[in-house]
Formats: sequence, C-alpha cells, structure tokens
Amino acid sequence: MIRFIGLIIVFFSVVACKNEVQPKPNALLRLDYKEVGYQKFEDSQYPFVFSFSNAATVIKKQKGSLDIEYSKLKATLVLTYKPVENNLVLLMKDAEKLTFKHMIKADDIQSVPYENQEKKVYGKLFEVYGNAATQIQFHATDSVKNFMTGALYFYAKPNYDSILPAVNYIRKDVVKLMESLEWKQN
Repeated sequence: MIRFIGLIIVFFSVVACKNEVQPKPNALLRLDYKEVGYQKFEDSQYPFVFSFSNAATVIKKQKGSLDIEYSKLKATLVLTYKPVENNLVLLMKDAEKLTFKHMIKADDIQSVPYENQEKKVYGKLFEVYGNAATQIQFHATDSVKNFMTGALYFYAKPNYDSILPAVNYIRKDVVKLMESLEWKQN
C-alpha cells in the first residue's frame, strides 16, 4: 500500500511538473510626454529672440551663448551665437565640420534646409542617427550679421534606441525655435 501511494505521488509529480513554455507578449516602454506651450526668450543682452518650451529652462552663458535644459529628460540644447564679421563661410564650415565629426559613431546624418525670407533666417537642421554624442544639430544665420548654432546633448551614454522618443520630443522644440527665431535690428 505504501508503495502504491508512493507510486501515485511520483506519477502526479512527474505529470504535474511539465515545463510548458508559454509565449510572453512583447513589452513596450511607455513614455508619456505632455504637450507643452511655448514662451518667448527675449533679453537685451542677446541679439535674437525665439520661442522655447515651457518644459525647459534657459540658462544664460557668456558671449551670447545659452543652454536650454530639459532636466526631466536629462538633456541640454547648447546654443552658441557668433557675430558675422566677413567670416560667414568659415562659421558655416566649422558648424558642419562639428556635425560631421559624429559620422564615426553615426549610422547616418540627414540635413533639412530652413529658410524664412521674411524674418531673414536661413539655416539647416541636421539629424544624426545612431549612437553619436548628439542627435540634433542646427545652424541659422541672416547671412550678414548673425550666426547661431545648436546641438542637443543627453547626460547619458548614447544609446539611440533608448533616447529616440526624447529626441523626437525635443526635435519639435528645435523646429519651433528655428521657426520663431528673429534677429534684433542693430
């Protein structure tokens, strides 16, 4: 009888402990970015005006440069201003050289020209695809007196797949900045 009970226990143990593989659904990361408004940056020390996201903070730096910080996203858009002093070609080459330095780590770099004849703002937006240090860069000028560059940096090791939603979110703000950019009359 004890053998019979032992045999039943072993039988049920073997039958009950089948290790069936159950497929699991793919997990997707959910990142919710709230739609935000825009506010105008205007300061008498700077020869330009533009709109920036309410989700960001502008930090003034020396010589006309600014940082637009996205603390929740751990990202900064670094803006650098330089006056044009018969050196526009050199300024544009330097800006594009900085962008294409990232080609070592980038999978691709695409550029989108920008032109607003009414506001006299001409530039180019660069999107860097891959694990580069910066995913968005741009330059804008009036071709006569003013030149500005911008580069987006994250405070994390570049992992393009992980930061792509944040890049897409901030890209809208960079486009808004370029579209709203105006040079002050001297």
